[in-house]
Amino acid sequence: MENEEWAVYPAIDLRRGRVVRLAQGDPEQETRYADDPLSVARRWQDAGAEWLHVVNLDGAFDPSTGSGQASSASPNLSALQRILTTGLRVQFGGGLRDLRTLRRVLEMGVRRVVVGTAAVEDPGLVEEALEAFGPARIAVGIDARAGRVRTHGWQEATTLTATELAQRWAEKGVRWVIFTDISRDGMGSGLNLEATVRIARAQQPARGGTSGLNVIASGGVASLDDVRRAYRAGLSGVIIGRALYEGKIELEDALRNVGGEPC
Repeated sequence: MENEEWAVYPAIDLRRGRVVRLAQGDPEQETRYADDPLSVARRWQDAGAEWLHVVNLDGAFDPSTGSGQASSASPNLSALQRILTTGLRVQFGGGLRDLRTLRRVLEMGVRRVVVGTAAVEDPGLVEEALEAFGPARIAVGIDARAGRVRTHGWQEATTLTATELAQRWAEKGVRWVIFTDISRDGMGSGLNLEATVRIARAQQPARGGTSGLNVIASGGVASLDDVRRAYRAGLSGVIIGRALYEGKIELEDALRNVGGEPC
């Protein structure tokens, strides 16, 4: 089986300009891995990465410190600019809640922007973005705990299920979704493959078919087996964070071969 959309995305989570990981999205459970995000990006590039998944955590928690409202001197935005000098394709999210901000980071060189809170609270923005930039440049980030979507850096609960939100945006032309099981993120407990595949195979009642979404799995990837299972399930990629930083997965191994097939 060949999955042409497949990619492995090393995660670079930025907080106050540093590379960190949070356990279950809790800002009080931070592990700092590096003070120089560019050196981390180059490390993953040297290992063979073609994509990076970069998150502005400060913007996710507080949009007033996000990419749109902050000056160009914002530590996370400055870090993003340096990361982009590597030439790697970057998928970027965190605090992106207006069209001006989306346009700004795309013009900086970001390949795909990720909207999360806005996909729930400001659907008109996502529709505008799809029209302005096209579905290849926009991903909806669906972050859920116990199946229910959470927003504002995972801090606020909603009544929406992850599958409902995916179906809603598939109907409106979204083609990329990043699904994160918050309870597993940063915990090394393994990927929630069942929930992720459920989104990828969600039905579109109005069209009478499957969603056609390219779904990237995130949260809890702990071993090469998680990567292989995601590939074999027909997903479009995995985001790997803590397991890379702590040496439980070697990026070269994840990129080299999945299930006996190049990826």
